[in-house]
Amino acid sequence: MIGQKTINNFFSPVAKKRTSSRRNEGDASDSEAPPKKVKVEVGRESATCQSNPSSRPPLQGLRYNNVPHGFGESWRKALSAEFDKPYFTNVMSFVSEERKKHSVYPPTHQVFTWTQMCPIRDVKVVILGQDPYHGPNQAHGLCFSVQKSVPSPPSLVNMYKELATDVEGFKHPGHGDLTGWAKQGVLLLNAVLTVRAHQANSHKDKGWEKFTDSVVQWLSTNLHGLVFMLWGSYAQKKGATIDRRRHHVLQGVHPSPLSAHRGFFGCKHFSKTNELLTRSGKRPIDWKAL
Repeated sequence: MIGQKTINNFFSPVAKKRTSSRRNEGDASDSEAPPKKVKVEVGRESATCQSNPSSRPPLQGLRYNNVPHGFGESWRKALSAEFDKPYFTNVMSFVSEERKKHSVYPPTHQVFTWTQMCPIRDVKVVILGQDPYHGPNQAHGLCFSVQKSVPSPPSLVNMYKELATDVEGFKHPGHGDLTGWAKQGVLLLNAVLTVRAHQANSHKDKGWEKFTDSVVQWLSTNLHGLVFMLWGSYAQKKGATIDRRRHHVLQGVHPSPLSAHRGFFGCKHFSKTNELLTRSGKRPIDWKAL
């Protein structure tokens, strides 16, 4: 009948409906279109979520919004509960402000190098340090390790000396970069992850210690048969909560020139570590692979 709508008048052609939905995101017809998938990029990680507003979680609910730059994927999943805690956001804000006023080491993209070397469940050995080297071009996110462009620090030189007497065929590699160990599952973790240039311990008690305590605790609770090498009273105190029924702990003096002659030389921790790994059915570390 003239002036009376047929049922077809209530529906638009498909092409027109799509055009309309683009122009007006609030149109009810959006709910009829299949939700598109959108990639949300967060640092090096990405997540896929539905673009349909009714199914999309609020962004503040995605923990990886707070993941720092350069954080390894498996480590992110294991430690994600820490990223939303006030202490962690506080220390990240502190470091950000420090970088505006001072030189801070290591560079932003290398603070979490230790999470990029191997998956968290592939860690076999843990060596604990205190805070990063505070000279130019030294620190790169692995304790005791320095970039190849700079000389090896005294503590690392003493580690090489002990290795030369403990591990057959070991020779000073001519540099101080320990990445070769880290890729085999040796976690080289400082208690404090950043430092102001030329000021040792300048980022102490800002929150890093709590975060790295959570790393040690996760490893102790979730893995089996790790070897923890704790050199010096600071590392031994930090490792006090390690479950010694599940893991092996080797303790000794620090390799610093101030203490190495009081028991670090001759401790044979590197060969003992491989013996313990072999006993646990794990592949030993090739300490020469640097």
